[in-house]
Amino acid sequence: MRLGSGDGLMRKLGLQLLGCVMALLAATMPAQAQENRRLVVIDDEGFGLGHVMLLDAPDVEVLGITTVTGNVWVNRATALALKGVERMGRSVPVAQGATYPLVNSEVLTERWEALYGKLTWKGAWMRQWVEPTKQSTPPYHRADDPVALPGGNPTTRPSPEIAANFLLRMVHEHPGQVTIIAMGPLTNLALAQRLDPAFAGLAKELVYMGGSLNPRQVRDGVSASQFAREFVHSPRREFNARFDPEAASIVSRSPWRHITIVPADPSTATELTPALIARLRAVSSPAMAGWIGSLEPGFPMWDEIAAAIWLEPKIVTTRDTAFVDYDTQFGPGYGDMLSWSPGYQPGIGEQRAEVIRAIDPARLEALMLRLLARPTRPQAAGG
Repeated sequence: MRLGSGDGLMRKLGLQLLGCVMALLAATMPAQAQENRRLVVIDDEGFGLGHVMLLDAPDVEVLGITTVTGNVWVNRATALALKGVERMGRSVPVAQGATYPLVNSEVLTERWEALYGKLTWKGAWMRQWVEPTKQSTPPYHRADDPVALPGGNPTTRPSPEIAANFLLRMVHEHPGQVTIIAMGPLTNLALAQRLDPAFAGLAKELVYMGGSLNPRQVRDGVSASQFAREFVHSPRREFNARFDPEAASIVSRSPWRHITIVPADPSTATELTPALIARLRAVSSPAMAGWIGSLEPGFPMWDEIAAAIWLEPKIVTTRDTAFVDYDTQFGPGYGDMLSWSPGYQPGIGEQRAEVIRAIDPARLEALMLRLLARPTRPQAAGG
């Protein structure tokens, strides 16, 4: 009897101990999973499929989105970002950033064109295409024009912080952990670096879409004929860097732990075709399918490449190492990418960077389809 009672007591204690261990594991696993999540801030001029990919990635925590003037003015970019996260059912801070480039302006750009020739794309300053194109002409706005988005404006409001301060706060709160993925002009990052010289060194890494080396037409189609053509005579010119060359130069000469550059080169092998839009709609949630169906086809997938090479590095087929800067002299090469092989750089602060030269478009599209097909998951605000 005593032996039996002892066995029962031991079994009871064992079960209680097992329950405690299971409860402890249950309590610690979410924290461990949270610690293993990759932290990122997205800096861009709106909201697109690249944002959706990062927000849907299962191992990624988007701490926030910072906006900047580029393709559109920053007030419109902020509204687009807020509307995008609302559509996805997320709670992610959106911090509005710089309205104007550091030095460049619409008037200066018009003067430059009078001296050196027409630019293919001018973003927020775009009034018309130079030559007939299948892409629509975007509506022209001024910086202080009120925003009225198709389908209604967002109901949420942006963060009270300006973008540069938000970026600084994130890298100070998570030193060595935050990846910054910049897919527009680099104005916000340059401002943050000038406010706090420790900024770049506190980030884990910088991934940005910008610059151009020597793109070639790879794909037959609308994007190949329209967007590869501009590089025939100006292979080093790309919009994000050309819009704010001084910011691009400051960022290039800041002490980042690691820099990955996605120049225009790999984009000429990609295109957001009507067929791809249809496939993305088919796998997406009802809340996203309508928006995806409204996307205009015929453009290269610039931002999607930047998101994808960070999410799945195996899509990269060719990469180089170079020291990079940007031309800030107001001449024919204003905003052009400057690059040197290691040992040939002038040594005035240029940083070593990994430069993505080519990707596998099929793997890019497969990744997009896989991420957009994931069930929507809630995400807590990062600020």
